[in-house]
Amino acid sequence: MTNSRMNPKINEFLSKAKKWKEEYEMLRNIVLDCELTEEFKWMNPCYTFEKKNIVLIHGFKEYCALLFPKGALLQDSHGVLIQQTENVQGARQIRFTNVQEIVEMEAILKAYIYEAIEVEKAGLKVKVKKPEELIIPEELQHKFDEIPALKTAFEALTPGRQRAYILYFSTAKQSKTRESRIEKYTENILNGKGLND
Repeated sequence: MTNSRMNPKINEFLSKAKKWKEEYEMLRNIVLDCELTEEFKWMNPCYTFEKKNIVLIHGFKEYCALLFPKGALLQDSHGVLIQQTENVQGARQIRFTNVQEIVEMEAILKAYIYEAIEVEKAGLKVKVKKPEELIIPEELQHKFDEIPALKTAFEALTPGRQRAYILYFSTAKQSKTRESRIEKYTENILNGKGLND
């Protein structure tokens, strides 16, 4: 591994890491052995092939992980890929809690990284559920019936914005919470704004 391939932003990221530092360094070495370009995106080390994201290294409280943005397209012959939440469509993680796990899986990790590169070379895309395939919460449907302009405004939003709203409203367990969320964002929707705009 040549130092010229190491991104100074990742060196800085590693120098500040309080948790998972050794694991991050081990994962970094494995990924760089696969001839990927090291970048810093979304506050994490990201590795690309011809400007396409192949894998990211990130950490959480309980584990650190390699995240494959198109992990759903990998064969996962070792059954190690994890879907973070049910709403994550394409990304998959391989999780670690210590360096030894990473050392034992090095050959598998490289195989998955090379497969992810092949997925990118082949131009494969994750088939994402369109907003109309998502179930509109009953409370939102009632609001659409009550205010037809809201339905029109909602349908004019980009698919990603529609999806974000549907997921946000749907994740509330109680109907009362769903109603208050919808109430809170009605004005935004009418103004053509997304959840985070």
